[in-house]
Amino acid sequence: PQPSLVVIQDAVEASFQVTETDTELHLRTADLEVVVNKTTCALTYRDGKDASLYLQESPEGGKELTRIDIERAVHDKNAETTVEESVDGVKVRAAQAATTKDREGFCATHSFALEEDEAIYGLGQHEEGFLNYRHRQQFLYQQNMKVAMPVMVSTKGYGLYWDTLALTTFNDLEDETHVTIDAASSLTYYFIAGPAFDRIIAGVRHLSGQLPMLPRWAYGYLQSKERYESAEELLQIVQEYRRRQVPLDCVILDWHSWAGNLWGQKTLDPERFPDPAGMMDGLHKENAKLMVSIWPHMQNEGENHVEFREAGELLGNDSNYNAFSEKGRALYWKQTKEGLFDHGIDAYWCDCTEPFESDWHGEHRRDPYTRMNINTAESKKYLDPMVINGFSLMHSQGLYEGQRATESTKRVVNLTRSASVGQHRYNTITWSGDIEARWSRLRKQIADGLNFTITGSPRWTLDIGAFFVKPGTPWFWDGQYPEGNRDLGYRELYLRWLQMAVFLPIFRSHGTDTAREIWCFGDEGEPYYDALKASIELRYQLLPYLYSLAGWECQRGYTTFRNLAFDFREDTQVYDIADQFM
Repeated sequence: PQPSLVVIQDAVEASFQVTETDTELHLRTADLEVVVNKTTCALTYRDGKDASLYLQESPEGGKELTRIDIERAVHDKNAETTVEESVDGVKVRAAQAATTKDREGFCATHSFALEEDEAIYGLGQHEEGFLNYRHRQQFLYQQNMKVAMPVMVSTKGYGLYWDTLALTTFNDLEDETHVTIDAASSLTYYFIAGPAFDRIIAGVRHLSGQLPMLPRWAYGYLQSKERYESAEELLQIVQEYRRRQVPLDCVILDWHSWAGNLWGQKTLDPERFPDPAGMMDGLHKENAKLMVSIWPHMQNEGENHVEFREAGELLGNDSNYNAFSEKGRALYWKQTKEGLFDHGIDAYWCDCTEPFESDWHGEHRRDPYTRMNINTAESKKYLDPMVINGFSLMHSQGLYEGQRATESTKRVVNLTRSASVGQHRYNTITWSGDIEARWSRLRKQIADGLNFTITGSPRWTLDIGAFFVKPGTPWFWDGQYPEGNRDLGYRELYLRWLQMAVFLPIFRSHGTDTAREIWCFGDEGEPYYDALKASIELRYQLLPYLYSLAGWECQRGYTTFRNLAFDFREDTQVYDIADQFM
């Protein structure tokens, strides 16, 4: 097998007993018994204490490897690229590349039987609002609003992690459950015995890395919108919050902070941000931090773009950098350090870290299978099929290791739109992507977030009030409020969204179409303003408690934003409650 990019813990020997019958091998520790069928190699997992059943693979063996040719794209450097600027940023697409066989590999399938009363959670964060994945199908690939994390947690008290960064399909049928990995050098999976969910999560982190601490300010209120235009405006926003005595810890600078059309340049526009260090001094004197949006792709011959091309560290579209290259990651950090970090900027917003997509256009949303094929085909034009879900992991590694090597006393904060299992070890926060302002989306977000945090990465958040507020032509621009914050219906939705988000790991307002500052929802003494202020103040009353739980996450394998089954695993009535959390 290829070396894992996720699992960093070497295997350690454990003492176990072996007994044998004519048909089976039994391997037993104090906590776990593994039974091997000597004819089919099917595995059965049982509790080592009372022999109760955890999981049984399909009787025929449960593991199938189908030999395939793993291909790589071959790009013509002289071919034209297509540049499209959309709501999701600039997308640069190479012409359809020729492919050539790179090596032989496998399509791998793992089949097992689930108990009738068993609930299944995890798989990352997706869009449908599913909580329990029994009798459902899910495609695991990275996309705006989708995060692929092949971890499954069962109310029977065990977890499974498939060590893959390839396209993976989960399909729970009536008689059997199948997990199929699109491209692999082997079928490698880990069985993690609980039975407590916290112990299962601790097992995931044991394999993939522990969680560093975020700074305390990251748990306060973070104000953002698309977008603040200048250093002066950033300072004015903070000062107005101070004048109104509404708590605020961070203001966020979204895209187009660079000069002109130099997309992805990691330096601020000298006309609108003439003195970055002075701007940071001003914000820090107001006891506020600044997070700046940075992108993994560059365009239009900016200095960063040219430097990457000359270093040979751009992918086949001549725009995205190669995060899988140590040299590429080092160069990306060098540019981030010189353009932003050295001026005192506190945190990064790593947008578009699932950098290749092809279906965010048109009037109608395509069906899930078609979307999967379109988007993964685009990713495979630039990345090895075995790692198309790993770009965000490697991107985050470069920034974390770069900053910690530069300044070991300043904690890293990285807000990113995608994630992989293990990415938490690089101090990332993941948000749910460009969602729309509808009550139905608010409800779905709870289940989507709970299935993200149960995979081992506890820091999840969303755009309070949703990204898209107004209705629009593309299928995803699907808000319901043409008047934005002037619409009393949207004010009600925004308030309820913020009140729910008070209890999320990270508390951040952001979106397009309409401003999000508290005074945009009325004046002091009016109901929406006063309720928003009271909710933000409640967050700060909870802050010592939330920061203590953050310490538990780092020191005890805890998860703060938790599905009810974490604490009531044996109560079947909670298994499908998708609109509540602890």
